[in-house]
Amino acid sequence: MKKILVIEDNLEVRENICEILELSDYEVHSAENGLIGVEKAVSVKPDLILCDVMMPELDGFGVLKILNKKTETHNIPFIFLTAKAEKTDFRKGMGLGADDYITKPFDDTDLLEAIEMRLKKSEGLKSVFDKTDQGLQRFFSEAKAKEELNKLSEDREIRKYNKKDTIYDEGGVARWLFFIVKGKVKTYKSNEFGKDLITHLYSEGDFFGYFPLLEDKPYIDSAIALEDSEVRLIPKEDFKLLLFNNRDFTAQFIKMLANEATSTEQKLIELAYSSVRRKVANALLAFHASGNEGEEDATISATRDDLASTAGTAKETLIRTLSDFREEKLIEIEGSKITIIDLDALRAMPQ
Repeated sequence: MKKILVIEDNLEVRENICEILELSDYEVHSAENGLIGVEKAVSVKPDLILCDVMMPELDGFGVLKILNKKTETHNIPFIFLTAKAEKTDFRKGMGLGADDYITKPFDDTDLLEAIEMRLKKSEGLKSVFDKTDQGLQRFFSEAKAKEELNKLSEDREIRKYNKKDTIYDEGGVARWLFFIVKGKVKTYKSNEFGKDLITHLYSEGDFFGYFPLLEDKPYIDSAIALEDSEVRLIPKEDFKLLLFNNRDFTAQFIKMLANEATSTEQKLIELAYSSVRRKVANALLAFHASGNEGEEDATISATRDDLASTAGTAKETLIRTLSDFREEKLIEIEGSKITIIDLDALRAMPQ
C-alpha cells in the first residue's frame, strides 16, 4: 500500500483529501503545517507528498527546500496544492523541484489521476542500479527518454588500461566521470618530495573523478590502474544530465558522496592518531574490501609501495609490520602476494 503525506493547514480541506485517498486504498498521513510536515516526511518516508503552498509556520516552498536537502526525502514526488494559479507560483515551485501543481478547488478524479501518474513515473525511475555497466546504461536510457536528448551521450566509450597506466593526472582538466567496468584503480596525491599518499581504492562498479566535475575545477589527485582495467568515460554533460534529471541517480549519488566523505574523514583521523600497526591493518583491509567483498580469507596483490602509501607510513616500516603480522599468524606472505588469515584480528587491531 502506497503512503501519501498530506500537508494542509485548512482542517476541512485536509480531512476531505485524506478521506478521498483512504477510500482509494492509500495509507494516509497528515500534517497541519509545514514544520510538522517536514518532521513527518522524515519519519514516515511517504511515497508521495501533497503540500499546500500558503501555510503558517513554514510555507510549501520552504517545505520543499528543506526536503530537497535531505538524502532520505530528496527523491519523494512532491505535488503542490494551491488556490493561486499565477504563473509566478508555478515557475517558483517547478524551479525548486516540484513534480506538479493542483489548483484548488479540484475534482476528486483529477487529484487521483495526478497522484497515480506521479507514483507510476516515480516507480519507472527506480530501476535498481546493480553496479554493473548494464545498470549504468539503464540510467542513461531513462534520462535520455525523459528529456528526449537523442544525440547526447553517443560518444561514450570504454577504454582499456594496462596495469600502472595513468588514467588522469593531478591538475589536469576534468572532462570525464569514470565508471569501472572491470579492474581496480587507485587515486593518490604526491607531496613536494615525491612521496605518494593513496586517497582511495576503487573497483568494479565504482564511479570516480566526480568532485572536480561538481566544482568545475581540475583533478585534485591522480589516478592509475592497479591492474588491467576497463573504464567507461562519461562526458561531463552526460553526468550533469543524470544528476539533474534522474531522481534515483541523484539520491544514489548523494549517498555515494556522503559515504566517501565519511571514509575520507575516518582515514585522516586514523592517519593522525592511529598506531603503525593499526594503519597497516587498515591498508590491508582497504585492499581486501576493494576486491574481495564477502570473503573472509583472501589474497591481496598489492605492491609494498601501494600498501605503504595507503597506510601513510614508510615502506621499511610497512615491511617490518607485515613481518610481525606474519609471525602472529594474521597473514601469510608469498612473494608480492599477501593472504589474510585472521580478518577479525585485523579489524580489531588496537589504535
